Amino acid sequence: MFLWPLLLVLAPISVQSDWLSIDMPYYAYEGNQVVVRCSGRDNNKIKRLTFYKDGAWLPAYYNTYIISNARPSDSGSYYCKAKRKVFLFIDDTEQTRSAWLTVRELFPAPQLTTRPLQPTEGASVTLSCGTQLPADRSETQLRYSFYRAGYTLRSDWDSPEFWISEIWKEDSGYYWCEARTVSHSVSKQSQQSYIQVQRIPVSGVLLETQPQRDQVVKGETLVLVCSVAKGTGKTRFSWHREGTRESLGQKSQRSQRAELEMPVIWESHAGRYYCTADNGYGLIQSEAVNVTVRIPVSRPVLTFSVPGAQALTGDVVELRCEDKRASPPILYRFYHENVPLGHTSAPFGGGASFNLAVTARHSGTYACEANNGLGAQRSNVAVLHVAEFPPKVRLMNGPHHCEGRVEVEKEGRWGTVCDDGWDMKDVAVVCRELGCGAAKHAPAGMLYLPVAEEDQPVFIQVALCNGTEETLAECEQVETFDCGHDEDAGTVCEAFKPSSF
Repeated sequence: MFLWPLLLVLAPISVQSDWLSIDMPYYAYEGNQVVVRCSGRDNNKIKRLTFYKDGAWLPAYYNTYIISNARPSDSGSYYCKAKRKVFLFIDDTEQTRSAWLTVRELFPAPQLTTRPLQPTEGASVTLSCGTQLPADRSETQLRYSFYRAGYTLRSDWDSPEFWISEIWKEDSGYYWCEARTVSHSVSKQSQQSYIQVQRIPVSGVLLETQPQRDQVVKGETLVLVCSVAKGTGKTRFSWHREGTRESLGQKSQRSQRAELEMPVIWESHAGRYYCTADNGYGLIQSEAVNVTVRIPVSRPVLTFSVPGAQALTGDVVELRCEDKRASPPILYRFYHENVPLGHTSAPFGGGASFNLAVTARHSGTYACEANNGLGAQRSNVAVLHVAEFPPKVRLMNGPHHCEGRVEVEKEGRWGTVCDDGWDMKDVAVVCRELGCGAAKHAPAGMLYLPVAEEDQPVFIQVALCNGTEETLAECEQVETFDCGHDEDAGTVCEAFKPSSF
């Protein structure tokens, strides 16, 4: 009879009482640490303490259960039980009231947005990783990462925006972002967004030259510039010359403009050129540009129309200045003793002339200058000799006007001179009168074939020159009495070379 009540006393019972209490927050944010503590009025009497969530047992250390990184799934009803010693072998089980814990979301999963929504190649794009912290956690620092097709674009960035300076068609794909706390306790990814980069086909292909003209100077550098008015992405540029099949050069680059340099231009490079551009939507060709190669003037050549640069007073002498290879138009200037005489032009190239009615004062040095806009060049100096009076003597049938059979003029007729007493003094006077060089020989006139006609007179039998006279007419003379053409006198003077530079 007494055993049954005793067993009832010894049997463990679970009673919710104020003897055992639970201490924990009512809410927390995900990522926070949550500490759940249970304690009794006399903890020394607690033999065992267990924690429960929604009725399920939780592993705990002594009187504390710690949630190190709270998640929304940790929300629920928490309580604990304690087995305490009542008397001797009598134990009692105490249970706390239930405490509800709510784990709040620290921030929602971010949303990735792009500006602009449909970017074109070459444009900049801004990726925004948007999320929001609660007002009472606004000081929480977040870090952002951006990804494309498994590749990290930017990691642990302190800004929710990421700027891509240039985007290309091959950059099309799936993009997403991730926001997380500095401690990495909370990390959330956005949904993937597909970005389609638009490519603009090329149009308005234009070929230009540098320098910016259709003429280039021989020996200079020519740059062919191929550009497009519209077009994005990697464009393949190619340069061509009409009439040839092969390409002068090719370049593939992300640009609306490309250059091809031709380091040294020659005359053979003249022609019509064009370029093409293609970014995958079809090849577009420019209009052709005609390139003319201009040749600068070189040192021109100055010549006189009179033989041996010997003229007489009253003669009209043609001064001819010429550069055969320079590109037209060419302006020629003529100088006498470095004083300008005048100018004339050659609109179609070649040489130009300047006519001059000479007097004795026109003897001296002459030069000419050529200029076609690419720089002037001056000729070498040439010397013109102008005799004040026509000579009354000439040398016939020689290799030049300073050698031959001697003839003199009287009353409009020309006759020969007999070689009686003909010596180097006489030769020196003839050479001086003709403006030739020094006297060299006094040969027989018959050496210079053909001989004089039989009806041609012999005007001088003997010339008695002392060698200082200016003309043969100044020498004392003996008229003919018995001299035939087989005794005609000859003269050899040092000749001036034609003044041609």
